[in-house]
Amino acid sequence: MDTSLISAEQHFAVAASLFSIAFFGFWAEKRKWGAMVTGAVWAILAAIVASNIGLIPKDAPFYGFVFNYFVPALIPLFLVNANIKRIIVESGRVGIAFILASFGTALGAVVGIQLLDLGSKEGDLAGIFTATYTGGSVNYAAVIQSTGFDDANIISAATAVDNLMSAVFLAGLAIMPASKWLMSKFATRDHSIKTEEETSSPTGQSNVTGFSIAAALTFSFAVVAISDLLVLWLNTAFNGFDMNRLRYIFITLLAIIPASLFPKKTAKMHGAETLGLVLAFVFFAAIAAGADVKKLISAAPILMAYVLILLAIHLFVILVIGSLIAKAAQRFSSNPDKNLFALSLPEIVTASNAAILGATTAPALAVARGWPALATPGVLAGVAGYIIGTPLGITIAAIFSS
Repeated sequence: MDTSLISAEQHFAVAASLFSIAFFGFWAEKRKWGAMVTGAVWAILAAIVASNIGLIPKDAPFYGFVFNYFVPALIPLFLVNANIKRIIVESGRVGIAFILASFGTALGAVVGIQLLDLGSKEGDLAGIFTATYTGGSVNYAAVIQSTGFDDANIISAATAVDNLMSAVFLAGLAIMPASKWLMSKFATRDHSIKTEEETSSPTGQSNVTGFSIAAALTFSFAVVAISDLLVLWLNTAFNGFDMNRLRYIFITLLAIIPASLFPKKTAKMHGAETLGLVLAFVFFAAIAAGADVKKLISAAPILMAYVLILLAIHLFVILVIGSLIAKAAQRFSSNPDKNLFALSLPEIVTASNAAILGATTAPALAVARGWPALATPGVLAGVAGYIIGTPLGITIAAIFSS
């Protein structure tokens, strides 16, 4: 029986609550006390508290609306700048390092489920964490929807653990370059030179207008609609095969094709990524609202251990294997400075940041550490994560699902 202050049937009140929680998340991360973690964490915590003290319902029709419509719509919004040609050409060594980081994430996800018993849905959980640590939360939401994972307690616990560990991991990445010993294990390169191209905003969030928002929403809904038509056609053409898991792969592909063929046009959709982030925060709030605190606490320790294993393997791959690749490139190349595989620690750190936390924090850390030349490659690597994270996560989930 629904005993919350806001009834599940009060659809606009529930919607207002979720958007208020998302707003709180954005507001909190701008405060000194809230900057230690991301806004997503504050939104999740606020939703959990609100539902468990009876302010908002644990389940409501509007939550289903968020899952069914907001999640697929936010994917294209994140991909309006996913120019695959630019990513390949300009990401350079950071791109090479990002491939290594993505491999480390996938390997860590697989090793984790071999060492720990995460239950009957461990394959789906492995896919979800692979996705989120190959580009960020947009992939996380997509794989949850694609796999049909519907345990609110585990998802809320996983989301909280994900955001907490991501914040700790970011702090660790920021500290790494202070180690002279660690820096010596990689190529030495000056990343302080900022080119003209890096002075412009690569995410296209300036000059937001009604026109740009309308264009972004039209693009997003059209991509989802065409993807759904393709899935429907494939299900009809190949009767007996469930093609629904391909939905988010089609959404990803149909979003990056115009972004790659007509980058100047899609770049004019200013504000698209920010709008997508707002929808993502609302999604996190809707997921977290369904969490029962007692069950959440019981699920968190095993997930914490799993993420620690995953991130440890990720670090091993990028630092140890990355160092071996860098040293080999320096040793056997006649011109190490121009060798794509002669990786520096700042390039490794930027790529790892782009994989674990996404395209927003990678350039911020690069600039903060005095590596402005890595700002744009960091964004491009993060956008590449948006592209490959969802298919990679779905693949891992499909292989290891029981």
